[in-house]
Amino acid sequence: MLDDITVSRAIIETYTKKLLDSLEMDVAIAGAGPAGLCAAYYLAQAGRKVAIWERKLSLGGGMWGGGMMFNEIVVGSEGRTILEEFGVRTIEYRDGYHTADAVEAVTTMASKAMHAGARIFNLVSVEDLMVVNEQVEGLVLNWSAVEMAGLHVDPVTVRAKFVVEATGHPLELLETLVKKNNVRLFTPSGGIEGERSMHAEIGERTVVENTKEVYHNLYVAGMAANAAFGAPRMGPIFGGMLQSGRKVADLILERLSS
Repeated sequence: MLDDITVSRAIIETYTKKLLDSLEMDVAIAGAGPAGLCAAYYLAQAGRKVAIWERKLSLGGGMWGGGMMFNEIVVGSEGRTILEEFGVRTIEYRDGYHTADAVEAVTTMASKAMHAGARIFNLVSVEDLMVVNEQVEGLVLNWSAVEMAGLHVDPVTVRAKFVVEATGHPLELLETLVKKNNVRLFTPSGGIEGERSMHAEIGERTVVENTKEVYHNLYVAGMAANAAFGAPRMGPIFGGMLQSGRKVADLILERLSS
């Protein structure tokens, strides 16, 4: 016979244990889009402690809805290789263009990342960064519902050796960092360069090139990288996003092992 209070106790105790164990980690990722999920997978697979903090109820960022709610995505050859490593099925549309079901891609990537050891906390907003002696040392978190309701409720913090901003177009963490602190970013101007209009070919290439450290211990990946360093958006083609996630994981793993 089921007991209602036992159900409640099981949820609260298990979630609390998971949260407490994630207060200090190697890498904290803001955003569970394709770049964030991909980065978490490769970091966790390498044995690093990593968690993703996602504002929305759903995962997948822009990948989830495909293009204009046609839930199919397009990837190039390198993106196809990454998807197939996850076990996501792809279809060759024509030479150099491959399609995948957006829902299958997101759910499979999330599952594989979690099975590798990554944790994903949805409905949690990153409202600020922990900055100590000009070094990013973690995230400031609150429930998304608190943010949406405009309530004055103080946040909690988590510490990480490295932080990845994978929030996509809004570039929310970097915007907050610049607004609240007199800092010079590792961009050409020292500030946020801003996202450019659509150009898939350039955007796919530069999203990988721009995946790098943007401030001390803070990396950008996915569309956040192009928004930080001033490159175009690319629409519903996601190979560059996947490569960006893998690249940021490699860059951080190199730092962690040095």
